[in-house]
Amino acid sequence: MKHLNGRAIAVSAMIAAVYTAVSLALSLFSFGVMQIRVAECLTLLPVLSPLGIYGVTVGCLLTNIVGTVLGLTMPVDILFGTLATAIAAVLSYLLRNVRIKRLAIPAALPPILINGLIIGLELTWLSGSFQWDVFWTCAVSVTAGQIIPCLVLGVLLVWILEKKGLDQKLFGKNKLRC
Repeated sequence: MKHLNGRAIAVSAMIAAVYTAVSLALSLFSFGVMQIRVAECLTLLPVLSPLGIYGVTVGCLLTNIVGTVLGLTMPVDILFGTLATAIAAVLSYLLRNVRIKRLAIPAALPPILINGLIIGLELTWLSGSFQWDVFWTCAVSVTAGQIIPCLVLGVLLVWILEKKGLDQKLFGKNKLRC
């Protein structure tokens, strides 16, 4: 892995800041069992560059820290929510070249499914005792809340960035691969 340069760190920090700002600005929708965290559309940025992995992971971490301080989420979400986002971002990066009609649809599946499973498990655990019906209810709820941000907004975001050449402007000539 190459060392991150100043521009790469700045781009990653910008992604983290946007993720955090959008999540907190829309906090009514960003936290809870049924959540539609619009900032999750950014989890598809790893399709364009691995810098997206760092940006969305740090953004999720910051969002969950602030959410915990504000009483919007539990401290355990700092670990599990961030872990879910990091795993999903890496898997989206690995699926970056798999397209359906030139759309990054397969890369949208990891953030939807991984968050559904991990956060569903976290919410079930927080309920006090593990019960399969509670797990599946939580998992389906979180999964459903990820569909619009990831499958619709995230795929659209990647498509627009690529179509307009903005991916090159954001991530540089070589997309700052590290």
